[in-house]
Amino acid sequence: MKPRSLSAGLFGALVALAGSGQQPFGGLPDMVGKANADESGKQGGTAGRAPSVPMARDPSAAVAEEYESARRTGTRAAFELFIARHGDDPLAAQARTELKRLAR
Repeated sequence: MKPRSLSAGLFGALVALAGSGQQPFGGLPDMVGKANADESGKQGGTAGRAPSVPMARDPSAAVAEEYESARRTGTRAAFELFIARHGDDPLAAQARTELKRLAR
C-alpha cells in the first residue's frame, strides 16, 4: 500500500468519525444552537448570554463556620489547625483561649 493512499484513508476515517455534529469553520456546534433555541423558548429566556456565576461566599462567614466546627470538636488538634489556618482572624484569639482552657 502506498503511503499516500494510507494517509488519505486515515483522513477520510477522521472526517467520518467527526460526524455531522460540527458546523463549518466559524459556525456554532449543533449543541450550542439547540441550547440557545431552548433558552429563547422559555419565558424571559436569556439566549445568547453566558450563565451567571453565583456570588462568592463571605470569607468571614466561612472562617466563623470553621471556628464553630473546631469548637464542636473540642480537641487541641482542631483548635491548633484553626489557629494555623486563620492566625490573624479575631476568632483565633478565642481559639487560643479555648486551647488554654483545654490545657488545664
